[in-house]
Amino acid sequence: MRLSTIDAGHFKLDGGAMFGVVPKSIWQKLNAADENNMCSWAMRCLLVEDGKRLVLIDTGMGDKQDAKFQGFYYRHGSGDLLTSIKKAGYAPSEVTDVVLSHLHFDHCGGAVQWNGDRTGFELPFANARHWTHSEHWHEATHPNAREKATFLKDNIAPIFESGQLYFCDQHTEPLGPNIDLAYGDGHTNKMIIPHVRYKDKTVVFMADTVPSSAHLPLPYVMGYDVRPLQTMAEKEVLLRSALAQEHILFFDHDPLADCCTVEQTEKGIRVRQKGSLSDLLAL
Repeated sequence: MRLSTIDAGHFKLDGGAMFGVVPKSIWQKLNAADENNMCSWAMRCLLVEDGKRLVLIDTGMGDKQDAKFQGFYYRHGSGDLLTSIKKAGYAPSEVTDVVLSHLHFDHCGGAVQWNGDRTGFELPFANARHWTHSEHWHEATHPNAREKATFLKDNIAPIFESGQLYFCDQHTEPLGPNIDLAYGDGHTNKMIIPHVRYKDKTVVFMADTVPSSAHLPLPYVMGYDVRPLQTMAEKEVLLRSALAQEHILFFDHDPLADCCTVEQTEKGIRVRQKGSLSDLLAL
């Protein structure tokens, strides 16, 4: 088995929205905002080679939306999904499975791209099954008013039309014996939280339950969450499990660190060590 961090670029989101009820005087010290109150965040994906399967978890936001849309989110940095996969030593055609933790634009947009003459859309991972939860798919295609703006038809419909859409809740061990799928309902309904067993370690792709190492304290919950109290409960379960079993927590949005381990402190469960995935796997 081999695990690779995939850099799909950075973008900006409002700092207040990312930290919810936490005052700016506190979160500003964790991720400084620019003059527009926007903070930089990663779009970090995880690539897992396990035998004959090559599993990509999340795909970033892609680049097919128009300049106006891109301008809202200040896409920046040198990271690029397909380039990063190639740097890791793989071709997009080798990807066998794409796990979309959820269908918000910054997690699934890279799963669909323009075709060569920009007359329609195609899937860059042409040989891959694309996995989501059936209940989450229903939410994304029949969105509530709160999430409607982040469930983009161009990111979602082409996956269904390709015939490559699969529902993980309708299959036993959809990704094989080394990747378990847990689910959360706080950020959005039935978000997938993959647990990857690597040698004697477990890497947990935290998705948006804990988007960065700065979000470990229980009240640090995003304003985007549809059920913030549920997020807090789910976060507590994940963190206590990570503490007891020494899991490595992998962050999709942390601007600097791939992942961290945790420890118990007087203030609660906090970061023990953080850094690159390769460094923490080597410990």
